[in-house]
Amino acid sequence: MQVHRNIDQLPPFRKAVITIGTFDGVHQGHRQVIDRLLEEAAEISGETVIVTFHPHPRKVVSSAILGIRLINTLEEKIELLEGLGIDHLVIVPFTEAFANQEAEIYIQQFLVEKFSPHTIIIGYDHRFGRDRRGDYRLLERYAPEYGYQLKEIPKHILDHISISSTNIREAILHNDTETANKLLGYDFFFSGRVVHGDKLGRELGYPTANLRVENEEKILPGNGIYAVYAELDDEEPRRRFKGMMSIGFRPTVDGKKRVVEVNLFDFAEDIYDRSLRVYVKQYLREEVRFANLEELVKQIDQDKAISLEIL
Repeated sequence: MQVHRNIDQLPPFRKAVITIGTFDGVHQGHRQVIDRLLEEAAEISGETVIVTFHPHPRKVVSSAILGIRLINTLEEKIELLEGLGIDHLVIVPFTEAFANQEAEIYIQQFLVEKFSPHTIIIGYDHRFGRDRRGDYRLLERYAPEYGYQLKEIPKHILDHISISSTNIREAILHNDTETANKLLGYDFFFSGRVVHGDKLGRELGYPTANLRVENEEKILPGNGIYAVYAELDDEEPRRRFKGMMSIGFRPTVDGKKRVVEVNLFDFAEDIYDRSLRVYVKQYLREEVRFANLEELVKQIDQDKAISLEIL
């Protein structure tokens, strides 16, 4: 898959079959649109083109959603789409100027001049241009003039995408890993930089990698204990480790700051300042304040045993 970040330097596409969207999560609902895209392109020996935006359009056009949380970072989205056999991913820098261009200009100078589309696959509720005046009907009106075909994504698929995205975010935030992973079609994952902590885990016999998640827009699971897999992002091929994760305030030791800690089983390497990817497999339990560290260790022993059964 070719990734294009400069829309002024796009290659000439061969019978481009394009669709447009944020594709946050690249989840099972999105897969239905992508399958349609691949089928349409295969029929005409064309190239598949996904057009997406960065930053998320709602960050630019809606002041009410400053705290938006995304299922995927941009790089994660690229990786997931690459695994689906897409030919081209075009990442459009989303700005106020882009959002406020006239809808007719968007069609002529963006869609037609940049992509020369053979086919555009779009939802009936797709909006674009100043005041969101552009829609499916406007694209339909200009189709004969500009020579593209227009295919509609059915309402039930669009509803499924919207509902799934909302449900996935809610499930991640509320410890429902089973629902999140089922709707995603893969285990939810995130990456963090391994930083120094207070070394308490090492004293308890369970050394942990303390993670600093550097992308503030990335959604994280709710507080609790989880069974996880983990990989080092800079390894190729990647080794996969079993482990367990704690997210929260560590009430037994009166923690004041929310931390993400991962204990990797049978692992003793120095990985400070490296990036660790965590795949969240299953929620185990909520955070609990124990009377002393001995009780905490007993519970951690049980958490490890249960995690090994799951993993």
